[in-house]
Amino acid sequence: MKSMEGIQHKTVSVNGINMHIAEKGEGPLILFIHGFPDLWYTWRHQINGLSALGYRALAPDLRGYGGTDAPDCVADYTCFHVVGDLIALLDTEAPPDKEDKVFVVGHDWGAIIAWFLCLFRPDRVKALFNLSAPFIPCDPRFKPVETLEVLLGKDYYIVRFQEPGEIEAEFAEISLRRAVLELLSYRIPDPLYLPKGNLFGHPLDCPRLGTISTMVEKPDPGPCKVCNGGP
Repeated sequence: MKSMEGIQHKTVSVNGINMHIAEKGEGPLILFIHGFPDLWYTWRHQINGLSALGYRALAPDLRGYGGTDAPDCVADYTCFHVVGDLIALLDTEAPPDKEDKVFVVGHDWGAIIAWFLCLFRPDRVKALFNLSAPFIPCDPRFKPVETLEVLLGKDYYIVRFQEPGEIEAEFAEISLRRAVLELLSYRIPDPLYLPKGNLFGHPLDCPRLGTISTMVEKPDPGPCKVCNGGP
């Protein structure tokens, strides 16, 4: 694929884990932070475009994603851990004595991490550009997941992800491959809801998506017969 040409990949040891990164170019460093359920691949076009303009574009897979280690313990995924990974990455790839501050670009969950990066270590950030996730100041009166449940209900995807093993079992029913395809091709302009037995807005036995090649050749599969033409 032309969009992948010249992008280099390597694994670096940071903050007690092995992290996969993709990079291209020479010059001031731009750190790209992906969201959910994405990888470094989210930024492939930006990596090529900005490296051609004289920047060094660097995009890691965050901990738990893609080619980066995924610790077993849920407690190992706090904002402190993830920001710590990124600071360790910068210390390795752009040491403060050579490049004390870098540009940061974040999207979705990656944008939230980017806000924390700026709060915790402003000494390492030259400028921030975030997409889709505004800054929300911490308010000790409200817990994030409980607040989301009140605002969006129990079927909201983040709320559904809280019980270990539950959503994994439901994804297994339709296959992880299909679950990822459903997530990446979700086109309903509303919050993502995953009701039990009706994931992504249609029954689990609904033949909504085929193979990747089918998606490429026929991007719009049309109405689902099982759903009687529903979305």
